[in-house]
Amino acid sequence: MTPILADYFPILVFLALAAVIASAMVIGAQLAARQKPYADKLSAYECGFDAFDDARRKFDVRFYLVAILFIIFDLEVAFLFPWAVSLSEIGLFGFFSMIGFLGVLTVGFIYEWNKGALDWE
Repeated sequence: MTPILADYFPILVFLALAAVIASAMVIGAQLAARQKPYADKLSAYECGFDAFDDARRKFDVRFYLVAILFIIFDLEVAFLFPWAVSLSEIGLFGFFSMIGFLGVLTVGFIYEWNKGALDWE
């Protein structure tokens, strides 16, 4: 084996080990689990309509609204992690910048709550 390819050997071992573990989990789940689906298991789950229905069927806009709100507030959390890691380096300016960012998102969240965007009824 050439020295250049020897550097990639640990990656190959890691990929092989990951494939073996993943295969063992899938095969183990197939062997150990009961494979008897029932009506409740095959029914629609949190989507509001049957999964195997007409794709052009109209459905409630609240599904889009919940998805958009989830993305907005999920991205907020994604911005908090790097900020928390580098907080000691960015000082008070970085701290108050994030407080302002969180304040704007909180105002938006309160607005959406007051408008009833989070009510499902």
